[in-house]
Amino acid sequence: MIQKFLLPLAILTLTGCATSQMSRDIAAEPVNVRVIGLNDFHGNLDPPKQSAEAINAKGERVWLPSGGVAYLGSAIDSLRADAPNNVVVAAGDLIGASPLSSSLFLDEPSIIALNMIGLEFNALGNHEFDRGIAELKRIQSGGCEKHTLAVPCRIDNPFPGAKFKQLAANTITENGSTLFPGTALKSFGTGKSKVTIGFIGMTLKGTSNLVSAGRIAGIKFATEIDTANALVPKLKAAGADAIIVLIHEGLFTKTSHSDPQCTGVSGDLMPIVDGLDPAVDVVISGHTHWAYTCDYANINPARPVLVTSAGVRGQYVSAIDLKIDPVANKVVAKSARNVVVQSEAYTRARGTVAINTEFPVFSPRADLAELAKRYADAAKKEESRIIGTLAGPATRDNNAAGESVLGNLIADAQLAATKDPAMGGAQIAFMNPDGLRADVNPNPDGSVTFGSVFAAQPFSNQLVVKSFTGQQLRAVLEQQFINANWTRVLSPSEGFRFSYDMNLPVGQRILAMSLNGVPIRDDQKYRVAISDFLSTGGDLFSVFVSGTDAAIGPQDIDAMIAWLSRGGLTALPKLDRVENRTATQ
Repeated sequence: MIQKFLLPLAILTLTGCATSQMSRDIAAEPVNVRVIGLNDFHGNLDPPKQSAEAINAKGERVWLPSGGVAYLGSAIDSLRADAPNNVVVAAGDLIGASPLSSSLFLDEPSIIALNMIGLEFNALGNHEFDRGIAELKRIQSGGCEKHTLAVPCRIDNPFPGAKFKQLAANTITENGSTLFPGTALKSFGTGKSKVTIGFIGMTLKGTSNLVSAGRIAGIKFATEIDTANALVPKLKAAGADAIIVLIHEGLFTKTSHSDPQCTGVSGDLMPIVDGLDPAVDVVISGHTHWAYTCDYANINPARPVLVTSAGVRGQYVSAIDLKIDPVANKVVAKSARNVVVQSEAYTRARGTVAINTEFPVFSPRADLAELAKRYADAAKKEESRIIGTLAGPATRDNNAAGESVLGNLIADAQLAATKDPAMGGAQIAFMNPDGLRADVNPNPDGSVTFGSVFAAQPFSNQLVVKSFTGQQLRAVLEQQFINANWTRVLSPSEGFRFSYDMNLPVGQRILAMSLNGVPIRDDQKYRVAISDFLSTGGDLFSVFVSGTDAAIGPQDIDAMIAWLSRGGLTALPKLDRVENRTATQ
């Protein structure tokens, strides 16, 4: 009797062991997850009429028509189709510095479009702060409360807000908390095959130099490395099997958009990646508008992390494939590629770039196309409004000294708008080159539209007039050259001249300055018109903060409209205000 009882029990025990082992074997299979990455969309609902680079099967560089939110949506849908475990994330600047069809409506349509695409997490970029903290909170939560000069909810009322989560791990408020959550978790699979990805979202620490101080009052931006490394163990403790950093900072490369070698890599993101906790598996980045998929182990073997960026304007989308072991709780394989969002729209509109059938051609997603058209139609009347005249194209192209026709034109407009004592009594105006976002191209008859001017100056900056000594002006101009990798030559208004020599030591490169032919005196004060962005130290021009007797002028775009609408054909300024003596030696 005992033997008859024990035999079935032994069989049952063995069967249980086999079932348990089989369960472990099944659980040990890696789980495939596709992370779909975006960055620097900048409200480009319509195809931007700019081509994107691709490398064909022969290794040749070709250019493809690309972009547009309807095509971007289709591209993302195609990447989801063969990857059931997927998540769509972004690395900032989804809004701000946007075309008129988005910016005129406070970028509400871009947020609605990104909701429709299925975006889940976005790390704040510097341009998310362009309209201030209160407006950024409305963008997240929705509603029609007015925080800017523009009226919200003009087309979609009420505005629903972002269904995706903004992440802001290093954006610290006055009470020490983060402006939005710093991290997020997403799980895939079930039971023993469940895996979890932890996300850390950050903007660049230098955001305070890129946004007017009044729009980020009370906000500090913490160091990226320290912020991320402090959060990694917390995410691991919460069950994260993989860690992805979403960061609005980036790289430059000298290779194609999907070359894992990342040949010729440079950029401010490098020391950040070098300093990250080794538990970080992927860094999805932005800000430089460069497209890349770097296997960073080729650069620093101690940091075998993937670093990706999808360029700008939705012309690429990053497909990042991870194999995650749910038993070992880690990523066991990873790869990344950038997909060109090839569309037909640019070809139909311009006829200059041919569809390349070697690469996928995406059809526009109907619901997104309808949204883009609805807002484009609403903006068209304002966009086509004639506001003045111009004798020819005002381009951003720099001469050997760093001057541009557009920069000088805007500086002249800003001086004219603020020279009246009641508007600040300006004697000089400066325009920063990074604030020039598009050329101003008049119609054949010389007429200029609001849309063209708005595209050149989309930030709605307020003009500020401050007093500076000649010595301070010299210090400001020296700051044009403090970043060895990114010289920023200011465009001066008519009457102001300066020269420089890059062969001289840093801080001693300005040779001469004059106003209306009279040398600038170190001890004399001058009234200078600048944007509120520069006034608060934007683009690293910190000396502008020290100006005194501030007076508020009109908005920059209003100054430009007034300048172009004076009557008669507005002449283009000459490029004779800045002299680079280095280039002439």
